[in-house]
Amino acid sequence: MTQVDNYEIVRQKLQLGQIVAPKHKKIYELMKIFWNEEEIKILAQFNNAGKYTSLKELTEKLNMPRQEIKRILERSIINGTLSKSGLKYKLIPLLPGVFEKYYIARKDSEENQKKAAKIYRFLMKQAPDLEKIHERKKVFRPLLPYDAEEKLIKIDKSLNVQSKVLPYEFVRDMIDKNESFAVIPCQCRLIGEYTGEPCEVAPAEMGCFVTGAGAESLIKQGAKRLNKEEAIEFIKETEKAGLVHNTVFDTSKESSIFICNCCSCHCGALYPAKLYHYRGANQSNFAPEFDMELCTKCETCIKKCPNEAIYHLLPTKSDSSDERMKLREEFCIGCGICAVNCPNKAIKMVKVRDEFPEKLVIDGQSFEDLIA
Repeated sequence: MTQVDNYEIVRQKLQLGQIVAPKHKKIYELMKIFWNEEEIKILAQFNNAGKYTSLKELTEKLNMPRQEIKRILERSIINGTLSKSGLKYKLIPLLPGVFEKYYIARKDSEENQKKAAKIYRFLMKQAPDLEKIHERKKVFRPLLPYDAEEKLIKIDKSLNVQSKVLPYEFVRDMIDKNESFAVIPCQCRLIGEYTGEPCEVAPAEMGCFVTGAGAESLIKQGAKRLNKEEAIEFIKETEKAGLVHNTVFDTSKESSIFICNCCSCHCGALYPAKLYHYRGANQSNFAPEFDMELCTKCETCIKKCPNEAIYHLLPTKSDSSDERMKLREEFCIGCGICAVNCPNKAIKMVKVRDEFPEKLVIDGQSFEDLIA
């Protein structure tokens, strides 16, 4: 079996539900950074992504000693390009999956990390199937800013919605319920820095926020530990920078373990959405409402909005009474970044719906499974 055959076999196995690995030369280049010929020969005998393959199965299929297989696959485990549980191994998709694990680990050579970063940036800039974009299950949903419940929330009494913010709707709940906190670099902004395209909103170090057991696990791997006061301060800093608190679109344990603090110039979900004009994350249950008596039209909200969902409607009347800030509802994800950054407190987040996300499952895998 040729080298090309093995890489193509594995490429096809890396697809999981709607998550695909396109048949493109850049994908093969990426795979060759992650896996050499010796490794890819073994991976070609794996089950499809998301399904474990036991060491016993591999020994029988390859007619190789167990210790030899373990030795060959060890580099992939260390680098984060393969998952392992006991004596079982699992392929995971390239994005999300390998992308997160690889750049959290950062154990490969700097040269390889930079090469992979260029390819990932290329892939993130490619247009999805825009005709089917609305059929795709979105992975993320935004959480409201830390002080939202006290300072930013307004309930629309004319709508049939619950008159409270539910715990899964805002980031404060994650901090209140946990004592362990960690921060790891944002993988999306990290590859921007590796490729000479750094984010102008925030550095990679102002990255993903992890709580509980997940935080303790990452701290053992070198993540920065935060106490509760530092965690609160960190979250507020990300909000002022204009980063969106994105978590998994469900209410299971995954959505209370971590958040990505996302910009729209590098985020794998928000960046292509901004480029090709679609909503890159599920909407929260809130939408901004502008108080034009308090608004000074400073356009801070326009500058901070990650999805270009706000614009300045210039006046036509002689008294300028029709001048206002307007919302493109089809692009707004309800993140609250406009409200938390308004210097005149002219924006409130109004609860307009009561959507309760179900557990996110992609071809039988939770998001935690994808990056485990």
